[in-house]
Amino acid sequence: MADTQHVLDAPPEPRVGIYDEDGYLAEDFLDRVKEAIAAEDAAFLRETIGPLHESELGDVLRNLGHDERQALVRLMGEEFDYTALTEVDEAIRLSIVDAMPNEQVAEALRELDSDDAVYILEDMEEEDRKEILAKLPFRERLRLRRSLEYPEESAGRRMQTEFVAVPPYWTVGQTIDYMRDEEDLPESFAQIFVVDPTFKLLGAVDLDRILRTRRPAKIEEIMHETRHAIPAETDQEEAAQIIEQYDLLSAAVVDETERLVGVLTIDDVIDIVQQEAEEDIRRMGGVGDEEISDTVVTAARSRFLWLLVNLATAILASLVIGLFDASIQQMVALAVLMPIVASMGGNAGTQTMTVTVRALASRDLDIYNAGRIVRREVMIGLLNGALFAIVIGIVAAVWFSSVSLGEVIAIAMIFNMLAAALAGILIPLVLDHFGADPAIASGTFVTTVTDVVGFFAFLGLASWWFSI
Repeated sequence: MADTQHVLDAPPEPRVGIYDEDGYLAEDFLDRVKEAIAAEDAAFLRETIGPLHESELGDVLRNLGHDERQALVRLMGEEFDYTALTEVDEAIRLSIVDAMPNEQVAEALRELDSDDAVYILEDMEEEDRKEILAKLPFRERLRLRRSLEYPEESAGRRMQTEFVAVPPYWTVGQTIDYMRDEEDLPESFAQIFVVDPTFKLLGAVDLDRILRTRRPAKIEEIMHETRHAIPAETDQEEAAQIIEQYDLLSAAVVDETERLVGVLTIDDVIDIVQQEAEEDIRRMGGVGDEEISDTVVTAARSRFLWLLVNLATAILASLVIGLFDASIQQMVALAVLMPIVASMGGNAGTQTMTVTVRALASRDLDIYNAGRIVRREVMIGLLNGALFAIVIGIVAAVWFSSVSLGEVIAIAMIFNMLAAALAGILIPLVLDHFGADPAIASGTFVTTVTDVVGFFAFLGLASWWFSI
């Protein structure tokens, strides 16, 4: 029996000469593009840039300067693929769109899928957005406005409003003829949705089932219930988790009356997962929504707040050290060793916090297994604390020729590693319980706890130990 390969909307293979062996944009290719832009060689650019996939064009845009991007769009004219704007960050996208007349933007959006058009429109100024929408045909304008009315980062914002829907009483033959004759259909789709006269979702039929069923059969006979329809108000991360959990290629999006309003596809899910992961990483680092292409002033402003919070927590740790200034003056070894305890606790706390925040985001950690996970992290903290206590205790005893000092720092290490484990899991859990994003604030609080506990345990034990 012959093998059959099914390929759904596979992107073209990367073209030879565009990327180097490490996967980066080839320097000679980029130089040729820049030279053509400088020489106003529109013919070369259309021939070279025109065939590129949207993701490849996105890489080109990222590696061009501000003025070069504007010139490239102008020289490419109608052959510029505006879908590439969804492949670059917000700063680059807005720099290109803001330089274009609104009429040109409206014309470009008409060629895009609705989800891509919404992605571009949502970052624009309200006045420009209204003017652009007003220049679109009524049907397209209605679709885009409806998507933009849903909350940011919701399924309604990310959905594609182009889909195929048929009544249940149609036959397979009617459905096939409709798909062949109708011009206003999505470029690619994996399901046909079944709706009643009010557009309430009844079910769905996979395309392979359509192709394997004889023409006289009714759609209602072969459809299946859409058990995983996603409300439009659902957060995009939760929607992506539903599609991932049930291994769906696409999922219907419905409004509050169960009417079909759009569809989320697997490529949307990949974009959502990547976007959410990037947001978590940035927030854990205290850089908010900063993009690599942001200006110096914008980047500095986004980082300033959490650096200010870190300064306050550092002052708190310094106040704890100040409580034991007399002990430090009597034994210089304490000043040498105390950063070790705090640093080890901070690193251990960050490890636990990272695992916890990711587990909360993926819903692997919830109220039902929280107790078990907390106990697990406590045991990890105690085990690592004991192992490193032995190591640092021996090092300190040999380094300063003091067994007592080695014992003190060993005990302090166990205390701080335990505190780090508890802080790393409990702080994100508490923040999540009260509706705060644990990825944003956990790092600062965990570091504060490990610093304060580390300094207090080590210096307090040392002061008590050497005073008796």
